[in-house]
Amino acid sequence: MKTENIKIREAVAADAPLVGKVVLMALHYDDTHPLASIFAELAAREVSQYSYRNALVAEVDGEVVGAIIGYDGARLEELRKPLYELMIEKFGNVPTVEDETASGEFYIDSIAVLPQWRGRGVGGALLSAARDSAFAAGHERVGLIVDFENPRAEELYKSLGFERVNATTFLGHDMWHLQAKKPTRV
Repeated sequence: MKTENIKIREAVAADAPLVGKVVLMALHYDDTHPLASIFAELAAREVSQYSYRNALVAEVDGEVVGAIIGYDGARLEELRKPLYELMIEKFGNVPTVEDETASGEFYIDSIAVLPQWRGRGVGGALLSAARDSAFAAGHERVGLIVDFENPRAEELYKSLGFERVNATTFLGHDMWHLQAKKPTRV
């Protein structure tokens, strides 16, 4: 499939179920995971780390086949607060979660493509659109993390201008923090 068949657009409220599913898929969970209902609720909210308002979706022939979630890293604490509140309500506590971003970068939090659409350029189209949108909005850097054990994803990110900044740990996994820098005009 060629990328010209892929339409990228801002997510709308009706896309919230897929946005919540994308977070699960990015964490390698399925719909049976205890966090599934929490991510679904957060995706439907106007303000949360996983809100549909922070997402772009990919459509092919009118079918939504993937999504990407990103936000200003300076807003992490504010956007994460609803997640913590729901976890306390449902589970009685919040696990220790490292900050994966900070002020100074637009952060790509989650990206996933439905299994039957992988390998067709959808992920690259989503990532390119999110990166370019962040740059157009005035962000100088776009960051993300990728598991050491996922070199295929890292290669995709590198092909789109992302470079390793440092190593970090997130949810017990060794991760690379990658960034793409806004191109300078000559």
